[in-house]
Amino acid sequence: MRAYERFLNYVAVHTTSAYGTGKAPSTECQLDLARLLVREMEQLGLEGVHVDDYGIVYGFLPATEGCEARPALGFIAHMDTSPSYGGEHVNPQIFENYDGGDVLLRGTGDVLSVEAFPSLRSLKGMTLITTDGTTLLGADDKAGIAEILTACESIIRSGKPHGRLCIAFTPDEEIGAGVDHFDVEKFGADFAYTVDGGEEGEIAYETFHACSATVRISGVSVHPGSSKNTMINAVLVAMELNALLPAADIPRLTEGYEGFFHLESMQGDVEHAQMHYIVRDHDRAFFEHRKQMLRHAAKTINERYGAEIVSLSIQDSYANMAEKILPHMELVENAKRAVSAAGMTPRVEPVRGGTDGCRLSYMGLPTPNLCTGGYAFHGRFEHIAVESMDRCAKMVELLMLGQ
Repeated sequence: MRAYERFLNYVAVHTTSAYGTGKAPSTECQLDLARLLVREMEQLGLEGVHVDDYGIVYGFLPATEGCEARPALGFIAHMDTSPSYGGEHVNPQIFENYDGGDVLLRGTGDVLSVEAFPSLRSLKGMTLITTDGTTLLGADDKAGIAEILTACESIIRSGKPHGRLCIAFTPDEEIGAGVDHFDVEKFGADFAYTVDGGEEGEIAYETFHACSATVRISGVSVHPGSSKNTMINAVLVAMELNALLPAADIPRLTEGYEGFFHLESMQGDVEHAQMHYIVRDHDRAFFEHRKQMLRHAAKTINERYGAEIVSLSIQDSYANMAEKILPHMELVENAKRAVSAAGMTPRVEPVRGGTDGCRLSYMGLPTPNLCTGGYAFHGRFEHIAVESMDRCAKMVELLMLGQ
């Protein structure tokens, strides 16, 4: 089975994660895909396949005879899709021999345009998979799952020699909880890769430092006709607080190593409002300064109104894994060779995001990140090419074989 065929099966399963449920996994629907993957892995011939109490799927391929002394290598992808955009009832569109032009998303009439996404030109002649405009696609990271299992199938069928291979699929990566309960000792890998990146050839071992921040605002509602010096409109206070942050430090206006504040959601009325931010920076000192800016903004608002109307909670998500990868740069060099041998051009660059590998690296499992071939994750313009997935699956296979 080709990677895209698996992928189309997986995107039909709703797996959106959710903040604040207090459960692991955060949503029950993720277990539907976990159970599907367990069945598929068992059918392929992986050993020790199971889903644990936290929704993490594990499976293993023992080393072939004579390869027992090789380091055990892990491959990891996540099952959930981002809560920032709808992930239920995904209806992919497939364009064979894509002409390189604009694409109509038939569910909404939106246009996936070359002007907005110039990389579409590089996919000309391939088979393109897009959304219909009503949901995200789910290539982040169901494409990674499909590529890993396709590589496993190829190795099992070929009988080629390999060291011990450790496979895991995690829930809740998109909410920063993907490895909260990951059992590194049980996984048993010496080194690992996440397959959770973007366009072809991408290899990343530098990530953001990351946290999430929740702002809760308690307002005072009275009749607007008699509200002078009494009403405190929580929604307007939320706007005041956001205005205290640097206006140019947002995802749209930053790139490379530049950090940002990203207001993911805001809900409220006069009495109550809530804002959810993610905060990112590659530099640890700048990252800590960004957190302090949020604290100062909350303090300023409370002083302005003479009451504790704003509460702020900040939770660290992951750290830049570069310092844990640098002593093991052979992982990056091996990935470069595999990318080239699979017909892609290697590009080592900082990832403007994070993966399960960030935290795993700090848990003693150095884990760089590899490409899936996808574009425009987390929204209705997400897309991926069938041939890109084939090449990424081949890359994973070559790494599994130690080539």
